[in-house]
Order: sequence, then C-alpha cells, then structure tokens
Amino acid sequence: MTTRPDPPAPTDERLARAALTRTAEPGDEHAGRWLRHYGATGFLRELLHPGTARPAPSGPGTSRSDGDPFPGTGPRRVASWRLRAATAEPARDLDTVHALGGRFLIPGDTEWPSQLDDLGDARPLGLWVRGPADLRTWALRSVALVGARACTPYGAHTATGLATDLARKGWVVVSGAAYGIDGAAHRGALAADGATVAVLACGVDTPYPRGHDRLIRRIAEQGLVIGELPPRSHPTPSRFILRNRLIAALTRGTVVVEAQHRSGSLVTARAAARLGRHTMGVPGPVASALSAGVHELLRGDATLVTDADEIVELVGDMGQLAPPRRGPVLPRDLLAPATAHVLEAVPARGPTPTTAIARRAGTTPDATLAKLYELHSLGFVERHGEGWRLTNTTTRASNARRGGT
Repeated sequence: MTTRPDPPAPTDERLARAALTRTAEPGDEHAGRWLRHYGATGFLRELLHPGTARPAPSGPGTSRSDGDPFPGTGPRRVASWRLRAATAEPARDLDTVHALGGRFLIPGDTEWPSQLDDLGDARPLGLWVRGPADLRTWALRSVALVGARACTPYGAHTATGLATDLARKGWVVVSGAAYGIDGAAHRGALAADGATVAVLACGVDTPYPRGHDRLIRRIAEQGLVIGELPPRSHPTPSRFILRNRLIAALTRGTVVVEAQHRSGSLVTARAAARLGRHTMGVPGPVASALSAGVHELLRGDATLVTDADEIVELVGDMGQLAPPRRGPVLPRDLLAPATAHVLEAVPARGPTPTTAIARRAGTTPDATLAKLYELHSLGFVERHGEGWRLTNTTTRASNARRGGT
C-alpha cells in the first residue's frame, strides 16, 4: 500500500510560489527569469509593492535607468502580473488542495522531480498534486504515452496494450488525460493495477475533459494527478501546448501513438528531443492521416517501437534488451546444411530415383541415399519402390515457403 505523502508545511516561499502560479502563465520564461533573480518572495513583493525589491541587474538589455524593475519585459505583461498578483489568495488555494488530500510542491522539496530543472526559466513555479504516490520516485521510472484525441480503434488498442505491458514491467505511464490515446494509456495502466500520472492543463480540482471525470478521480486514487495551475483554473489552448513540455521533462522518454502533422503530441515529442529524452513512435497505416505525424518523427531522430520491450530497451537500464525478432522456427530449419540441400532436390510431385535426386543436389548417389534415409526417419520424405517423394506435410510447407497454396 502506497503511503500518501504529508503536505509540505506552509512557508513564505511556498505561499509566494502558490500566488505566482495564479500570477504568471505556465512556462513564462520572463517570470522565470525574474523569479531566479529576485526569489519567489522578492518577485511577488515587487509586483505587489513596486520599488521594494532589490535592484534588477544592469548590462546589455537590462538597463533600469528609468527605474524599471523588470527591464526587457513588456509593460503589458508586467501589468497583467500585477493585476493577477493583487487578487491571488494563496492560503485559500493551499487549503483547497489540502482538502482534496493533495499538496503543493516547490523546488527543494524532497518530492520535487529534479529533471524538471532541465526546463531552465520555463521550469514550473510549483506543482499542484493529488494522489498517494511520491512524484519524484515515480518520475524516475516513467514513460509518456501520447497521441491523437480522435484516434482509431487501432491506436486505442495499441496504446492500451503498451500501457498495460509497461505497467506490468514496473514502469509509470504518464499522459494528459485527454480523449483518445491519452485516455487509453491511463486505462491500460490502471487495468494492470499499475502506476499512471495525469498531467492536466487546468487545476487538479477541475476535471477536464468532463467526460473523463470518473477516470481522473480514479487516477487520483490509484496514481497521481498533477498540474501547474492553482485550483479552479480552467484550460485554454495555449495551456495545453505548455503542459506538453512538462510531460516531456518529467519522463525518460515519449512515445507517440497516432498523430496528424499538426498535433500537440508532436510538440511533446519535440520538447522531449530538445531535453535529451528518448523520442519514439509507433508506426501505422501509411494511408492514414493519423499516422502522418508519427511517420514524420520516424523519418527524423525518433526510434520506431512496436511493444513495451522495445520501449524499455531505450529508457531502461543497460542490458534490458528487447528479445530478437524472427519468424517461427520450422523443423526443416534445424536440418544440417547438406541434409537440407538434398531435401530441396526432392521434387514435390511423383517418386524420383535416387540418382536423379543426386544429380539435382550435385552430390553422389551414395551420399544422397544416406541423407534420404535420414530425412525418411525425420518424416520429410517417403519411399515408393525405387523412388522417393516428399510427404504431404513437407509438400504443404514447401508450397507455403514459396508463396503457393
């Protein structure tokens, strides 16, 4: 049974970051820059009480001769920050998420996934989390499965199977809780009693899409539901796109199952590639528009994968190799080369004398006869008077190998 982590204690830093998640949009690198310079409490203080924070740096592009505390950042953006900061109620937001059994994580917490730091100034200001598991531990062994919302039955079946098999191998399946491939991935992991994380583009108390309300609640009970936006926040198109960078950074690799040329799933995959994560794609029918985006990735640096073993070979530890792929081993494949050569010389129709078979095989009659008796004992040929012929089973197998009927 997974122990639910205790909510971190409220601090000035935590309260400030909670307020800033309501102030700046996810992935706002301007906000990340000033957060890095002023610190969370200083940045918020400067927004609420201009002129009270320590000076901004000087230098090319950062001159503050006019007293601007945010040189290089547009006045409209700063005005929006100030307006939002003035109405933020971080204590109320923390109470809301705690009432749901959740918590608000910030950099420096033991549960904070350090790989998110790879995002630089676009790193989340904090993460709102619901669910019993430890996010940092789960993120260390996680794979993103993403794809088209309007997926085909083939795509849904493939995503479900991949997620189920990954979960059975002890991997955490991360996706965005959307319709289509995302939902199939989450359900596949849950069906195996496995671990799954839903990354939302809204508040963790605001199920979206509404048709996945029950699914998201189940993920919150068995897995984790996370997001950058505070409670009661609603999704927007830009928030979905920015959410994808979080999925890419959080996981060790991203698998795309069905995607058109213009797809948010491709945004996730390209973000993963920029961050040095593995990028993978599952091929589909060449005539399907939902395969076009995946095939475009595969023509680049993405790796083609078809099952969980091939995914784990990329993202897992050294030596976790996928089994070799080969066709079925037929009985004749086990014959010694000389014996197999004689078998190939036996005609499919009518008994044939040993001497004729020897000529076709390019060997002596005595050597051919010895091999024919060996083949007879193995059930490949039968004798009719002075001649030899293939058994019915061998004839059918030979026709199948040649593409006959």
